[in-house]
Amino acid sequence: MINYIGQFTVEPALPEKLEPIREIAYNLFWTWNHDAIDLFRRLDSKLWEESHHNPVFMLGKISQEKLNEAALDDSFLSHMNRVYVQLNIYLEERTWYQKNHKYDKENIIAYFSAEFGLTECLQIYSGGLGVLSGDHLKSASDLGLPLVGVGLCYKEGYFQQYLTNDGWQQERYEITDFYNQPMALVTIEDKSPLKLDLDFPGRKVFFQVWKIQIGRIPLYLLDTNLPENNDEDRKITRTLYGGNVETRIQQEIILGIGGIRVLHSIGMQPLVCHMNEGHSAFLSLERIRTLMKNHDLSFHEAKDINFYSNVFTTHTPVPAGIDIFPNELVEKYFANYYRNELGISDKAFYSLGTIIKDRAPSNFNMAHLAMNMAGYVNGVSKLHGKVSKKMWQSGFADIPFDEIPIDYVTNGTHTLSHLSNDMQELLYRYLGDRFMRNPSDIKVWERIDEIPDEELWRTHERRRERLVAFARNRLRKQIIERGGSAIELNAAKEVLDAQALTIGFARRFATYKRATLIFQDIERLSSLLLHSSYPVQFIIAGKAHPKDEEGKKLIQEIIAMTKDHHLKKKIVFLENYDMNIARYLVEGCDIWLNNPRRPLEASGTSGMKVIANGGLNLSVLDGWWDEAYRNDVGWKIGNGEEYDNLDYQDEIEARLIYEILEKEIVPTFYKRSEDKLPREWIQMMKNSMKTLGPLFNTHRMVQQYAEKFYFASYEKRKTLLKNNCERGKHFSLWKSKVYENWNKVKVINVEEEDKNGGLKVGQKFPIIAEVELGDLTPDDVDVQIYFGRIDNGSSESRTKVKMIYLPKKSKSGKYLYRCEIELKDTGQFGFTLRILPKNDVLINQFELGLIRWANT
Repeated sequence: MINYIGQFTVEPALPEKLEPIREIAYNLFWTWNHDAIDLFRRLDSKLWEESHHNPVFMLGKISQEKLNEAALDDSFLSHMNRVYVQLNIYLEERTWYQKNHKYDKENIIAYFSAEFGLTECLQIYSGGLGVLSGDHLKSASDLGLPLVGVGLCYKEGYFQQYLTNDGWQQERYEITDFYNQPMALVTIEDKSPLKLDLDFPGRKVFFQVWKIQIGRIPLYLLDTNLPENNDEDRKITRTLYGGNVETRIQQEIILGIGGIRVLHSIGMQPLVCHMNEGHSAFLSLERIRTLMKNHDLSFHEAKDINFYSNVFTTHTPVPAGIDIFPNELVEKYFANYYRNELGISDKAFYSLGTIIKDRAPSNFNMAHLAMNMAGYVNGVSKLHGKVSKKMWQSGFADIPFDEIPIDYVTNGTHTLSHLSNDMQELLYRYLGDRFMRNPSDIKVWERIDEIPDEELWRTHERRRERLVAFARNRLRKQIIERGGSAIELNAAKEVLDAQALTIGFARRFATYKRATLIFQDIERLSSLLLHSSYPVQFIIAGKAHPKDEEGKKLIQEIIAMTKDHHLKKKIVFLENYDMNIARYLVEGCDIWLNNPRRPLEASGTSGMKVIANGGLNLSVLDGWWDEAYRNDVGWKIGNGEEYDNLDYQDEIEARLIYEILEKEIVPTFYKRSEDKLPREWIQMMKNSMKTLGPLFNTHRMVQQYAEKFYFASYEKRKTLLKNNCERGKHFSLWKSKVYENWNKVKVINVEEEDKNGGLKVGQKFPIIAEVELGDLTPDDVDVQIYFGRIDNGSSESRTKVKMIYLPKKSKSGKYLYRCEIELKDTGQFGFTLRILPKNDVLINQFELGLIRWANT
C-alpha cells in the first residue's frame, strides 16, 4: 500500500447553467422521481447504466463536450429546471407532520440501523432489512418527520455474487469510492472533516462522518478508514456483516456509542432513539452516560428516564438471528466504560444483557439489552408480534402471554421507490397525485376500479416484456463473464416468453425460505412449464450468506435445473441480486412466490412491492401475508399450519403449490374474453391494488411508529427531564420503593358475596379482597380480578377488571378492594386476583417485571 503524503478532491466541472443538476444528484429524492431519473439517463444513457445508476459518478465521467452540449440544449435545460423545481417544492411544502402535529422543529427522532438500502449504487445494504431502513427514511421525509438516520459507511459493503460453471456461489468485494457517490463528508468550520474518537482497549479509534441527503432527511454514516487508525481498526467499517465476532462488537460500538456522539457533535440532541434491530443497542448506554454527566444523575435515575425514549424493533423470529457476545469479549471493550463512566458493578452491567433475571448470564445478548433499555418493543407483523412473545416468554415470568409487552407494527415499502414509471403514469392519470402524496389513503386507491381493464393489462404486459428483455441481457452478461460459449450466448436470446405467466422468486437464500421447494416434483413442474398452450416460467435471484454452505447448495441445485435441456428456457437465475434486479422483477412478474417455513418469516416485504405494480402474491400464511390474505387478492399455501416433520411439510406444501398453479392460477391467467383480456385476473389485480396498496406501505408504517411510539416517547422524555429532571428523579425513587416492598405485597383474603343460590347471565358477581402492601399505598398499585373460562387455555379469552379501593381498612388493618364481575356468558369460569405497580409514567404495568398473584 502506497503512503501518500497529501490528498486532494476533484469535483465535476459543470457549466454554470447545469449547476442545479449537482444539487439534484446529491439529494436522493431522485431515487423515487422518474422525471429526475429520466434526466440523468437523457444526459448519457450508456454511462448511466455503466455507473450503476450513480449520477455523481456519471457527472464526473461524462465528457466536457457532452456537458457543454447539454448546457446549450434548451429542451434539456427545461427538463432539468422542471426537476429542480420539483425538488424545491417537495422540500418546502407543508407536510403531514406540520399539518397535524405541533412539536418542536428540532430533530427529535434518531433512527439507527446497521444497513440502509437506498439505491443500487450505494452498497451499504445486504437485503430486506436495509431496504426497509431506506424506505423508512424516505417515508419519514415524505411525511416531514423531524428524523435523522445513523449507520455505518462500508468501504466494501456487502459482497458481489458470481457463480462458477457448476453453479457454486463465489463472493467478490468491490471497493466503493465514497467521493464519487451521492454523499459528502461532514466538515467543521475550517472545512476539514469532522473526526471523533472512541476508547478501545489500549488505544483510540477515530472515525469520520459522511452525510447522505434523502429528501428532507439526513443520514449520517460513520467511517473508520482513517490514517489515524492502525490497519486493523481502519477495517472495522470495511464490510457489512463481515469479519469475526470481535469485528461485530467493534462495529456495534461505533454505530451505537459513536452514533450518539456524532449527533451531539453536530448539534443534534435526539429526544427519541429508534433501534432497528439490536445492532445499535449500545446507544442506550451512551444516552445514560450523557444524562448522568449533563444532569448529575445516578446510573439508575438516568436509566429510568432514558428507558421511555428508546424504541426497539426486532426483525428476527429465531434466537439464532441475534448478536450474542461472550462476556469475556464484552469485558474487554466495556470494563472501563461501565466502571468509570456508568459507575456500576460488573453484575449490574451484565444483567443488562439478559432478560432472564434468575441466573447469572454467560453472554451478552444485544436484543435483550435493547429490550431492557426500550420502553417500546415491537415485532414487524401481527404474527411476528406473537412469535416474539413466544421466543422471549421466559423473560416475562408470571405474565399472561397476550399481555407480554411486545407490540407490532407491520412493515411496508415506499411505494414510489418500487413502482414502475409506466404504472405510475397510469395511476397518476386515474388517481391523481394524491396517491403519490399519501399512498395510505384508502379512498384514493378505491379509484383503481376506474382504470379500464385494457389499459391496466397493457401497462403490466409492457413491464413483463421489459423484464424478459432485462433477464435475457443479464443472462448474456453472466455467460460472458464465465467465459461461456457462443452457443450459450445465442441460447440466452431465446430464454423466457414475454407472453407467458411469469413467477418471480427473489430473496436471501436462507434454508428456511425453501428456494427449491417448487422443484420437489420435477415431472409435475415440467408439465406446467412446458405446456404448449398455457406455459409458466420462473425468474429466480438471491444471495446466500458467504458462510451459509446449505444456502449455496440451494443455488447450485437451481442452476442445475436451468441447464436441463427441456427447462433451460423456462427457468432463469439472475446473479448478484440487488435493488436494480429487484426493481425489474417486482415491476414485471405476474406472481410473486414466497414459501418460507411458517413462522420464520418475520414480515417479508418483497411481496408488498408487487402490489402497486399489479402483481399477485402466492405465499405461505407467514409474516405480512398472514394478515393481508383474502381469496380475491391472491393465493395462500396452506392454512397456517406448523409442522414438526419438515420433510413431510415440504412434501405437503409443494403439492399445494402445484395444485394451486394447475387448478387456479394458470386457468385464471389464460382464461381470455373475446377481446383477449384475462378479465378475472385483472379484477384480482385491481382488488389487490386497492385493498393492499393503502395498507402495506411505509407511509402507513412510519405514521404508526410516530403515533404509537415516537410522540409518546417524546412527551415522556420532556416530562421526565423538566425542571432539572425533577419528575424523573421522583419516578426513580418511586421505583426503588416499589422494588423494596414488593416481597411484602400479597393478597390476604378473598370473599365471594352471596351468590343467591346460583349465578345467571345479566347478574353481577361481587368480590371483596383484603391485601397487604407493606410501605406502599393504594396509590402505588392496582388490584385486579382476572377471569375466564376454565376449559379455554388461551389467555386471549381472559378478562381483567380493576377493583375499587374501599377507603377503610379490614379488622386486621389491611386494605380492602371490591369489584363486580358482569356475567355475560354461560359456562364454568375461574377467577383469581393480581396486584400490579401503578404510576402514570409507566407505559404498561408489566415493565417493572413485578406481578403478585393471589396464590403466590
